[in-house]
Amino acid sequence: QVQMVESGGGLVQAGGSLRLSCTASGLVLRTRVVGWFRQAPGKERAFVAATNWDIRRALYSDSVKGRFTISRSGTGNTVYLLMNTLKPEDTADYYCAAAQQLETDAAKYDYWGQGTQVTVSS
Repeated sequence: QVQMVESGGGLVQAGGSLRLSCTASGLVLRTRVVGWFRQAPGKERAFVAATNWDIRRALYSDSVKGRFTISRSGTGNTVYLLMNTLKPEDTADYYCAAAQQLETDAAKYDYWGQGTQVTVSS
């Protein structure tokens, strides 16, 4: 059984930083594309960032480009999302997910975590 787990969410002031982590059991993350999505209250789930297995390719949404960085641990089995210069509009539940190909479409991701909450105060 595959289980993906996010951690690192919390409350931060605008302009601050947080680093989210994504790990998995039952799945070798270093062989998969891993993406981050977020869902704010009353809104649909939206793509944030994704990276392929060797982080040579990464995709970012326009709203986070230049502020967020996706990376992997040395083993490739933990995927991070470093979020800098956070804004109140970044407030959302953040989810990591695994896919076979580098995609922005949530429907192409096979496995999902339960999410971690990020709240950015103004």
